[in-house]
Amino acid sequence: MSLAALALTAAVKECVRDLGFDRVAIGPATPPPHGAAFDAWLEAGHAASMSYLARGRDDRLDPARLLPGAQSVVTVALSYKPAGDEPSWRGVAAYARGRDYHDVLRERLGALAEFLRDNAGAQARVAVDTSAVLERDLAARAGLGWIGKNTNLLSPDLGSLFFIGVVLTTAALAFDDALPDRCGTCTACLDACPTRAFVAPYVLDARRCISYLTIEHRGDLDEALRSEIGEWLFGCDVCQDVCPWNAKAAVSREASFAPAGALASPAELLALGPDAFRARFRGSAMTRAKRAGLLRNAALVLGNRRDASAIPALTRALEDDDATVRAAATWALDRIASRP
Repeated sequence: MSLAALALTAAVKECVRDLGFDRVAIGPATPPPHGAAFDAWLEAGHAASMSYLARGRDDRLDPARLLPGAQSVVTVALSYKPAGDEPSWRGVAAYARGRDYHDVLRERLGALAEFLRDNAGAQARVAVDTSAVLERDLAARAGLGWIGKNTNLLSPDLGSLFFIGVVLTTAALAFDDALPDRCGTCTACLDACPTRAFVAPYVLDARRCISYLTIEHRGDLDEALRSEIGEWLFGCDVCQDVCPWNAKAAVSREASFAPAGALASPAELLALGPDAFRARFRGSAMTRAKRAGLLRNAALVLGNRRDASAIPALTRALEDDDATVRAAATWALDRIASRP
């Protein structure tokens, strides 16, 4: 590695720190090491309805398809660990309680890409989790963390409560060393999953994952899983909440990831029409569930609480324009009525 490359690498890492990221690691822009495992995961049907993962398979397995001539992958971490408990947000995964992370990361990653163009004459391409990149795999190889048994990337100082950002570049940079797997014999995450979504350590079946079911899945949920959703309105943090590494992790320094105010109750959410939904969740990652999905989840939560005070709201939801919302409200009312 030339002195010029080493100097550029040091400058890139300083730029990353100046942009407010918590960690940075650099690796090669070659096919990710777990490509075969990704193929097997898709073949097993574990991606559920997320067909876009298979459509972008070839790109995901070769970063050079996204950026011809790419030599290096700059991976960064930005923590979103909450500073404290927010009672009204307990049913929402911590990552989605503030500003949409895509907007926050893209802006800063764009600045990093511009730095590489201006200072190295290199091409660069930004990727968060909407691009066809196996960012977790590339980040693990670069040394940003190791892949835990709950399939999240884990860092010694950040746990798993952080976002991953990637910049592919044609610049030749010095690579960092990968970290060893430090999960050891711990199985806390596997044991705690409410829906038994882990078919094996390091293997998640999205078809049973609460995060998938409450965010990505469209339409009705399997009746056998509705009660196991519990009180999760959007996403799920159970496998992260029980992880010892997250107990040690530092709180996020990023103010934009904190909630701007209290979240309406599930019963109040059921009253949101399309326009009100868009206005309330503009700029939030929670729009990913769509109105029908979020209101469906709200009805299921109310049913799982078996709270009779929710009957009026659920009864009104029986007249909703969306069949998915109506079906969830019907199930919730039946569940409340069958309360012992």
